[in-house]
Amino acid sequence: MATKAGKFRVVIENVEPSVDCGRFPVKRVAGDRLEVEADIFADGHDELRCHLLLRKAGESRWLAQTPLEFLGNDRWRGQVTLPDIGLFHYSIKAWVDRFQSWHRDLTKRLQAGQDVAVEIRIGGRLVESASRRARGEDARKLRRLARVMLGNDDLQAKIQLAQEGDLVELMARYPSLRHATLLQPFRAVVVDPLKARFSAWYEMFPRSASATPGAHGTFRDCEARLAYIAQLGFDVLYFPPIHPIGRTFRKGKNNTMTPTADDPGSPWGIGAREGGHQAIHPELGTLADFRRLLKKARQQGIDIALDIALQCSPDHPYVKKHPEWFRHRPDGTIQYAENPPKKYQDIYPIDFDSQKWRELWSELLNVFLFWIDQGVRIFRVDNPHTKPFSFWEWLIGEIKRQYPDVIFLSEAFTRPRIMYRLAKLGFTQSYTYFAWRNTKEDLTKYFTELTQTEVAEFFRPNLWPNTPDILHEFLQKGGRPAFALRFVLAATLGASYGIYGPAYELGVNQPFAPGSEEYFDSEKYEIKHWNLDAPESLKELIGRVNRIRRANPALHADRNLVFHTVDNPEIICYSKHTDDRKNTVLVVVNLSPNQRQLGWVNVNGKTLGLAPDQAFTVHDLLTDAHYTWQGVRNYVELDPQRQPAHVFCIARHE
Repeated sequence: MATKAGKFRVVIENVEPSVDCGRFPVKRVAGDRLEVEADIFADGHDELRCHLLLRKAGESRWLAQTPLEFLGNDRWRGQVTLPDIGLFHYSIKAWVDRFQSWHRDLTKRLQAGQDVAVEIRIGGRLVESASRRARGEDARKLRRLARVMLGNDDLQAKIQLAQEGDLVELMARYPSLRHATLLQPFRAVVVDPLKARFSAWYEMFPRSASATPGAHGTFRDCEARLAYIAQLGFDVLYFPPIHPIGRTFRKGKNNTMTPTADDPGSPWGIGAREGGHQAIHPELGTLADFRRLLKKARQQGIDIALDIALQCSPDHPYVKKHPEWFRHRPDGTIQYAENPPKKYQDIYPIDFDSQKWRELWSELLNVFLFWIDQGVRIFRVDNPHTKPFSFWEWLIGEIKRQYPDVIFLSEAFTRPRIMYRLAKLGFTQSYTYFAWRNTKEDLTKYFTELTQTEVAEFFRPNLWPNTPDILHEFLQKGGRPAFALRFVLAATLGASYGIYGPAYELGVNQPFAPGSEEYFDSEKYEIKHWNLDAPESLKELIGRVNRIRRANPALHADRNLVFHTVDNPEIICYSKHTDDRKNTVLVVVNLSPNQRQLGWVNVNGKTLGLAPDQAFTVHDLLTDAHYTWQGVRNYVELDPQRQPAHVFCIARHE
């Protein structure tokens, strides 16, 4: 039996970008161009027209309707600029264009010398129909043209009229969309602030910010540290939890179970009689002090990110007020956190299977909203992979509807599919396996996956060479050169990266034990006093690289990463360029912290816009040296003790 659907002849398939067939949104930042491709076709040989549509989620009016370009073999492409942050929907509308089909066939008949009198009348009826869709002067003009084409005037005059560009342009304005195919369900794109894609994070414990050795730091001490962080070039200052710390089962130095009275405990043991997740550790200061710090930081171009760890110490107010939010053992006691063989007696994990889960979810949402009300817009979320996926999709969705500028960093060193799922569910940025990718083969394979596959549509990497929990063997054994080269890699492979300082710039690399990635005398369990002016500090390199990042738009994105070949496995080479290639950065890094390496770099001339024998200048932005390279194959030599990397800006010779 024929149905109305039979009138909708156009098929739209294989839409890109599309995450899980449209189940999840793709990610972009404000001002990006969203480029969309699709296979679009219909039965027969009629001409098609296709438009890319964009509108704000929750609104009915399309903000943009731009034509798609035919690429060949039924593939079409279009693009639209994303004007603002928030959630947008995009779709494709495609239809059979009867007038264009008629016009094409008329031209062929004329070229073959055929009688086209009847064809002109058919075209006249199409014009007459369009006049009823048009308005104002356009409608009057189309009616006049239709009368001529349907009248008894000279046939040659009608033919000339039918071939004029004015008629074609007018008809294109008023297509018949009655049976147009609209791609459904609509695809979604989350448009974030630029800092979601391009940012440099600096992690520090505020309690270690005091200028007095042994004294507990305050938010006022952190204010004094802002100038140093700004000088290094970081635009996000990330604090571990700033809440009151529990006393029951408090951990001592090096994670011992026998703390002294002076041991401050782990900031992740959240909650005490002073309050829980919406309270501040009293020795850091007051809520007013924190708001003042936020303001002072923004004056330096720095946003403060807070760590939200959804877990509680045994002393947290939730434990007494809501014992149903925790898992109980057969003896009635609450189950503490474990990651065998590790035990965290000072932490109670929250039970998301609680019968009171709705009240629990609402309260945890209020935690985020409380800090948003104080002015925080960036959150690093601790271990999100140990909480339900559905919770994160709901919570992030609720927050982004009210505050689309909020950024969430997922700290989830877990299996790839889980990391990717969290990104799909709404996390803006994600930690990666960068700390454990140290060979050229591993780096090339991993970053090709992150930047050149469908993963790039939803997963934004944030590269950390160290964290308070991760001191990789490479840094333990490689000394200062290892810290330098890994920093250059993090800051140039990724548009977003972070370091745990001041441990990183000072090259702290003593592990708790052989084979361990834990720090000896970890700052997680004690207050540190750092000599920021130590001669071995990497602060000059860090500051210079961050200035290079800001000055070169090629380094502001991830998807433009291209690897180039080098005949030495200990040297890696890659480039990034802007779409117009007005800015191209070529990075060469010695991956060996202990030995001088040399080799021949073979750059991809097509990627860099270079002819095979073209001469060009490379300006090393780290040393300010200039070199003239000839062709695509050139020699490099890097001594890790002096200079572990080149960061070249390419200038073409006219």
